[in-house]
Amino acid sequence: MKKYVLPMLLVSLAACSNGPTQEEVMNEFVSAWNEQDFEEMYTYLSKESQDDIDEETFVERYESIYEGVGAEELAVEAVGVSEEEEGDGSWPYEVSMKTLAGEVTFTGEAELVEEEREDGKTWKVNWDSSFIFPELEEGETVQVASEEPVRGEIFDREGSSLAINSSVEEAGLVPGKMGDDTVEEVADIIDTEEEDIEKALEAEWVSDDSFVPLTKIRPDEENTAEELLEVDGVMIQDSSSRYYPFAEKTAHLIGYIRQVTAEDLEELPENEYGAGSVVGSTGLENIYEEELRGSSGWRIFIPESDTAIAEKEAEDGVDVTTTIDASLQQKMYDEMKGDAGAGVAFHPKTGETLALVSTPAYDPNHFVFGWPDGEYDKASEDEENPFSARFNNRYAPGSTIKPVTASIALQAGSLDAEQTKTIEGKSWQPNESWGGYKVTRVSDRLTEVNLQDALITSDNIFFARAALDTGSEDFTEGLRSFGFEEDVPYEFPVNGSAIANNGLDEEILLADTGYGQGQMLMSPIHLAVVYTPFLNDGDMLTPTLNLQEQQQEAWQEQVIPAEDTEIITEGLRGIVENERGSAYEPVKNQLTIAGKTGTAELKTAQGEEDGTENGWFVAYDYEKEDMLITMMIEDVKGRGGSEYTVEKVKNVFDSSERNKSFISKVKRP
Repeated sequence: MKKYVLPMLLVSLAACSNGPTQEEVMNEFVSAWNEQDFEEMYTYLSKESQDDIDEETFVERYESIYEGVGAEELAVEAVGVSEEEEGDGSWPYEVSMKTLAGEVTFTGEAELVEEEREDGKTWKVNWDSSFIFPELEEGETVQVASEEPVRGEIFDREGSSLAINSSVEEAGLVPGKMGDDTVEEVADIIDTEEEDIEKALEAEWVSDDSFVPLTKIRPDEENTAEELLEVDGVMIQDSSSRYYPFAEKTAHLIGYIRQVTAEDLEELPENEYGAGSVVGSTGLENIYEEELRGSSGWRIFIPESDTAIAEKEAEDGVDVTTTIDASLQQKMYDEMKGDAGAGVAFHPKTGETLALVSTPAYDPNHFVFGWPDGEYDKASEDEENPFSARFNNRYAPGSTIKPVTASIALQAGSLDAEQTKTIEGKSWQPNESWGGYKVTRVSDRLTEVNLQDALITSDNIFFARAALDTGSEDFTEGLRSFGFEEDVPYEFPVNGSAIANNGLDEEILLADTGYGQGQMLMSPIHLAVVYTPFLNDGDMLTPTLNLQEQQQEAWQEQVIPAEDTEIITEGLRGIVENERGSAYEPVKNQLTIAGKTGTAELKTAQGEEDGTENGWFVAYDYEKEDMLITMMIEDVKGRGGSEYTVEKVKNVFDSSERNKSFISKVKRP
C-alpha cells in the first residue's frame, strides 16, 4: 500500500452525507491523541467501544499508562490512503514516543465505522488497547521496573579505596523463631532502641516466616554477626553496602550517600531516581554524583504475558580516582584529632590535592549502617560541629597573609626587598588622625627592618606600612590577582575570600589588612593556593582533586615577579630555620621547609583580653618541592599559639613514611 499524507481539507469520496469525512475524523482523533487529551479522544470512540469502557475508566487507564512509562514527545500521524482504499474503513497510523526505557515506535490501523447520530451520520473509531501499545491486550496492564546502576567507587592516587561497594551481612529476625528475650538481646548487640525493632516487626507484611531486616553489619565489625547468631530468631543474609574504610579520617572529604527523599525527587532527574535510590549527600560523593551514579535501567512490560514493550539496560557509574594520598590524609588527621581545625595539603608544582582534613569529624558509615543509640543527637548538639567542613570555610588568616602583602607591594613597586624601613618601638601610627589606635609588633629589637627581617620576626608594623605605601586601589587589585573576591576554580565548593566589608577606603583598615587582620577572611584551601607562586616563578596554580583530569594549569599568572619568589622563600626559610623565627621550634633539622605562622585574634575591640585565637602555619618543602601544607587549629590561646600548629605540621612533613604508603591498603573486593 502506497503511503502519503493527505491535506486536511481534501474532500474524501468516503464522506458521510452532510457529515465529516473519514480523514477529518481521523485527523481530529489523532490531534487529541497527540495532546494526550483522552477525554476528547473518548468522544470519537464508536458506540460499541464506549459500551465496553466508560469515559472515566478510559481516561484514567490510558493517562496512567502514559504517565507511568514516562511518555514524552508523543508523535502520532495518520497516514493517508488512496481513494480506492479509503472506503474500507481502515486508516493506518504511526506512533513514536520517548519513554523511560527509550524510544518506542510502532504502526497500526484504526477501524472507522459509520454511525447514525442525532446530527446525522458520522465516522467513529473502534478502540482497542493496541492503540497504546501493539502488544497490549484488553484487560492487561502495563508495568514499569527500574534497575539501579552499580555506583562507581572512589580511590586515592595509589588505588586505596576511599568509598567502595562492599559485600556485607544483613541481620534480621524471623518472628516465628524468636524467643522471649530476642528483642532485648538484639537491641543491646546492635545498639538500638527495642521499640524500633518492635515497630519493624509490626509491619503489615510480616508473618511468622518472614525475614524482617534490621541492620547491615559493617565489614570492620566481624564479631557482631557471630554474637547475633547466638540469639533465637536471628537470621543473617548476604547483602552489599557502601563503605568508607577510613571512616572519620576522610569524612568531610568523601562525604556519604543516603536514600533520596520526596524533596530530592522534585529536584533530581525524574528518570534517574526513584524511591529507594541513593544520592551523594556531601563531599566527593555529592560533587561527583553524576559520574558515580551512572544511569538507571528500565523495563516496560506486560506482566500477564511477561511481554517486553521496551527495555533500557542500566549503565553503571564510573570510578573516580582522586589526587588524594590516603596515607598523608590519615597522618594529618591523626595529628589534628582532638582539636577543631582544618588541614590542606597540595603538591605545589601541580596543584594536586593530597589531603583535606577537618576536625572534629564523624564516621560517615553511621549514615549507611545506622547510628549507635544517642550518638547522632550528641554529634548534632556538639558546639564544635563535627558535621561542618572547616577547610572550605573562611577565617581571618592572621600573619600568614604577609608573604602575599609583600608580593603585592613588590609587584606594585612600592616595596624594595633590600631596602629597610625604620621602625622604632612596639607600636606605630602614621599620624594623630588615628586617635588612640596603633599597630603593634611583638619585638622592638630591630629598628632597621628589611623584608627578610620582617618575615622572620613577623613584624606587623612593616607590613601595615607596606600596605599603606601600596595604596588602597593597588593593594585591592593585588589581592584580587591572588583570587580574592572570586570563586576558587576547584571541584570542592569553596567560600570566596573577602577583602573587606565595604572596601579598603579607611587607612586603619588598609593597614590592618596588610598583616591579616581587619575584615579579611580566607579559606584554608585558598590560603594554600596563594603560596604556590613561590615555587612556580610567580604563577598561582589551579588546585585539582581528580587525578583523571589533572593537568598543571595556572589560575593567575605572574602575581609576583619571578625574580622575587626566591626572596620570599628565603624569608620563609628564616621563619623555620632562624632561631628568631616563630616556627623555629620544635627543631627538626632534617626538614627543608619554609613557612609562615599566623595567630588570628578573634575579638571585637583593640585591648580586649578575652578573645580567642586561631593558630595557622603554612609551609612547603623548598628542596623536594613535593608538598605544601596549610593548617589551622582553633582556640590555641594558652596552648602556645601558632607554635601549637607548627609542631603538628612539622610532624606531618617529618613522617618517615611520607613518600610511601604506611597503611594497609584497602583494595577493591
